[in-house]
Amino acid sequence: MNTAYLLLGGNMGDREIVIAKASELIHSACGKIIKHSSLYESAPWGFNDSNLFINQVIQIETAMTADELLENLLNIELLLGRTRNNSASYTSRLIDIDILFYNDEIINEDKLRIPHPLLQERRFTLEPLKEIAAELIHPAFNKTISDLLNECNDNSEITKYTFNI
Repeated sequence: MNTAYLLLGGNMGDREIVIAKASELIHSACGKIIKHSSLYESAPWGFNDSNLFINQVIQIETAMTADELLENLLNIELLLGRTRNNSASYTSRLIDIDILFYNDEIINEDKLRIPHPLLQERRFTLEPLKEIAAELIHPAFNKTISDLLNECNDNSEITKYTFNI
């Protein structure tokens, strides 16, 4: 069995419901959810928009390879209504699912880079990841998630988000 950490996020539509549906689909199509962080709200990173993002990190156990997992996650994004453009810039989105870690592997392929190449620069990723895996070691940097968060230069405000469905 393989262990993967995924970041779920979005800033359009019924954000909480979309994240919940993404989790359900991941559980049924990709593997068992072992842990999940709280939801966190933050301003867009890398672009300006008035719609705040909600993000959550989940840990799953999967029998899939990293490439199979990516293919399934992209299909889940499509099922939930994600449309991609070919722009190199960041934009608002209904759902985004990133593979942060896959076991302790380092993968550098055209369409798949693990660990996620920007996770150490993004407080909105590190905060929820620390909640469920503070002592997880980044295989490329040989540092814990707690250490990466302490060293992170991103000063964005991240707050726990509560809601009722």
